Amino acid sequence: MAPTMRDVQLTAAGDGAFEEVRLLDAYDEENSDILNGNLRRIQVRVSGMTCAACSNSVEQALMGVNGVFRASVALLQNKADVVFDSNLVKDEEIKIAIEDAGFEAEVLEELSASCTSQHGTVLGQFTIGGMTCAACVNSVEGILRKLPGVRKAVVALATSLGEVEYDPSIISKDDIVNAVEDAGFEASFIQSSEQDKIVLGVVGVSAEMDMQLLEGILSKLHGVKQFYFDRISRELEVVFDPEVLGSRSLVDGIEGGSGGKFKLLVKNPYTRIASGDLEESSSMFRLFTASLSLSVPLFLMRVVCPHIPLLYALLLWQCGPFLMGDWLKWALVTVVQFVIGKRFYVAAGRALRNGSTNMDVLVAVGTTACYVYSLYALLYGAISGFWSPTYFETSAMLITFVLLGKYLETLAKGKTSDAIKKLVELTPATATLLVKDKGGRIIGQREIDALLIQPGDILKVLPGAKVPVNGVVVWGSSHVNESIVTGESVPVLKEVNSVVIGGTINLHGSLHIQATKVGSNTVLSQIISLVETAQMSKAPIQKFADYIASIVVPTAVTLSLFTFLGWYVAGLLGGYPEEWLPENSNYFVFALMFAISVVVIACPCALGLATPTAVMVATGVGASNGVLIKGGDALERAQKIKYVIFDKTGTLTQGKATVTTVKVFTEMNRGELLTLVASAEASSEHPLAKAILEYSRHFHFFDEPCDTKESQSNSEQAKFSGWLHDVSNFSALPGKGVQCFVEGKWILVGNRKLITENGITIPSNVESFVVEMEESARTGILVARDNTIVGAIGIADPLKREAAVVVEGLLKMGVKPVMVTGDNWRTARAVAKEVGIHDVRAEVLPAGKAEVIRSFQKGGNVVAMVGDGINDSPALAAADIGMAIGAGTDIAIEAAEYVLMRSNLEDVITAIDLSRKTFSRIRWNYVFAMAYNVIAIPVAAGVFFPLTKLKLPPWVAGACMAMSSVSVVCSSLLLKRYKKPRLTAILEITVE
Repeated sequence: MAPTMRDVQLTAAGDGAFEEVRLLDAYDEENSDILNGNLRRIQVRVSGMTCAACSNSVEQALMGVNGVFRASVALLQNKADVVFDSNLVKDEEIKIAIEDAGFEAEVLEELSASCTSQHGTVLGQFTIGGMTCAACVNSVEGILRKLPGVRKAVVALATSLGEVEYDPSIISKDDIVNAVEDAGFEASFIQSSEQDKIVLGVVGVSAEMDMQLLEGILSKLHGVKQFYFDRISRELEVVFDPEVLGSRSLVDGIEGGSGGKFKLLVKNPYTRIASGDLEESSSMFRLFTASLSLSVPLFLMRVVCPHIPLLYALLLWQCGPFLMGDWLKWALVTVVQFVIGKRFYVAAGRALRNGSTNMDVLVAVGTTACYVYSLYALLYGAISGFWSPTYFETSAMLITFVLLGKYLETLAKGKTSDAIKKLVELTPATATLLVKDKGGRIIGQREIDALLIQPGDILKVLPGAKVPVNGVVVWGSSHVNESIVTGESVPVLKEVNSVVIGGTINLHGSLHIQATKVGSNTVLSQIISLVETAQMSKAPIQKFADYIASIVVPTAVTLSLFTFLGWYVAGLLGGYPEEWLPENSNYFVFALMFAISVVVIACPCALGLATPTAVMVATGVGASNGVLIKGGDALERAQKIKYVIFDKTGTLTQGKATVTTVKVFTEMNRGELLTLVASAEASSEHPLAKAILEYSRHFHFFDEPCDTKESQSNSEQAKFSGWLHDVSNFSALPGKGVQCFVEGKWILVGNRKLITENGITIPSNVESFVVEMEESARTGILVARDNTIVGAIGIADPLKREAAVVVEGLLKMGVKPVMVTGDNWRTARAVAKEVGIHDVRAEVLPAGKAEVIRSFQKGGNVVAMVGDGINDSPALAAADIGMAIGAGTDIAIEAAEYVLMRSNLEDVITAIDLSRKTFSRIRWNYVFAMAYNVIAIPVAAGVFFPLTKLKLPPWVAGACMAMSSVSVVCSSLLLKRYKKPRLTAILEITVE
């Protein structure tokens, strides 16, 4: 049995195209370009570092070693990551260099070249609770990375999620959970890449006998690996082998085995995550309201009651050693301090045990100082008769304001997930499954949970209903609204063999579809997974915040101590008059209030929210506008784009090639030429070949052209229809064309290069005809038979209607567009001229596009590549930012950082504009996060008090600290008002 896993959220773990989009991707990308050839990478444990200056000294010492390619030192982890040339430097020399700098060193391990594809490792997701700031994140990451068997670990504060890549033969998921919990945080396992898990709500379990029955059923089901039933939530978690047992078979097996006693309901993974966010927000709201309800009476007793004689007299009533008012204050604040504020002590203790400090440490120190002093003042007054003022209400108000800030953070976290929630709502909850007999005849139907659909199921989709999963139409005809995926409002006709996408809406006729992609493999699930993962990712700029947060807390404590000593000693030495002291106060209390204010106002809680909240909102906004962003690092790079390189075919053009001209140069007629060319091209998969086949068939039989998928099946049938000739020795030559024997004649169909390489001379009239086509942005295809050119075909690929306007818009934004294509120079120049691009790279093979990109990257330029994701993967991967044009089932493109769902080039401008707006917002967030500290710390320390008598009481400091978080969160949420830029505004066009 598995250990208790409360609040576990099911996240689909499929092998879909977005499977590799992970929190760890940014970590991988940092190191993907350095581990090749003789380069090695090792980690070294460095002891003796105490500050950033120490880590800088180690880095400088390492970079001074001949042969070291790169060195990075992590102060909190006490590790150095070193990449070096093994022919020039050895491990021992690296160790000696660190020791010569005055530190101790120990070589730990060599890291392999491919961190994401190491054999025997598993990628696991965990929820991590109890983190309050960036210092907590650093602490948890440090704990995880030190565990034996853990290769990599990344933790996200904003989503309370962690991803760990580990070797299950060395460490288990339970060991990882225990390590996090031993450090004082909360942890639970979600999923790993090695197994499938399903969470089911169970109705019908009421007694111990029912528990035993359920356990017996699960134990007998072949393929079940592990299960756990939570008696409180009535949720059953089952880990199973998907190769042996399907999810619906599992549910049917449990319900059938119980004789109908148990009823099961599948828990939607994304709904569970949203409910988890809601529960966290509700819990924080309850704490805040409880603290507020107890703090308000304290405030009234101090401010209002002195003006109401009857109430004030009651508070001044002597009750034992203390006044009634003092008893009430002590009782109320004790509840706030140690019951409601318990979470701060727990978190502070956790941080101190891990050798770090965070926001909770500052809150615990500040409030405890107020509470302890106030209690001491009461006791001292009761003994000596000298009553000093107490500050109980300061402690309570401080805790209240901090809880307010935390509540608003959780509220903002929930709001930033709106895009995911809207996408989840697009997926239907149930589906109609058609039941067939052994002969394949439909004998009935039943309603099933959409999460239990399996590949191969035949589903019935009624008019007005949503398509439950990706599939293929096997019966019926209807129009489907695919705007949620493609952005196109015009309904698409769906007939037999047409592909349908899950979440789209069937408008008219009934359809029977066969499920092909279910669960995490559907388009909507992939989009949701991508948005969720992007919201977990860390932008490189966040490293700055993490570093600042790691030094602010100890600095604040030190500054607070010096503030206290300065004011206290100065008072004792007569450095300022006693008139400055509050009534019945003393130098100790006077100095203590300044010190507490410094501790509280210096808290860096808002700093850790500055980047992740903005990234979360931006990725959600991007998804709502048809732009999927794979992480904060992509957002950061995109704002600096200098060049945008466009592929021509399918990107600038519509990708639907059509034959426009056929010219015969011999005695054969046009029909004979087209039959000859179609016979040669029938075995080719090239888009131009498909266009020629389609045109030839239409020429001979006058049938209507059909879409690409149907034309593929029709072209197969055409081989046996009697009008195509027999072909032998067929060969496709990339970048040139095809060659084969047709009825004993040697046939070449392709470009000039193919013709000239075979020793065939191109007559002047043929050359003139081809040049004319190329200058009019058409591709010229030459046809030769037995070393004689017999004809030429002109093929055009119409430009997208928005191409020229988008290019002009990029120029207005200061971004230089470039076109790269494998087409010839004349055609390329003609297309480029039509869209307004002045920089063209033509006759470039797919593998050569990456080299073109690298040439533009020289000098540190940030280059984006826009391609259709089919032949452009090397270029998309080589670019700083890959933007994949794709819709529907083509949306899953691993090499790109941005996926433009709607295949509209206007989204290129949206992607760049959103990136710029986001990082402008992040910069403002840092201003809001630091402004309170920078401005208020001197005030809190009393720097201006001698001149202006201006003080910042601790409770006001707490309010300022809470407001810094509120300001950052609200600033990030303003991104939700983002509107796509209008091209008319970008181009400064005046519309009459």
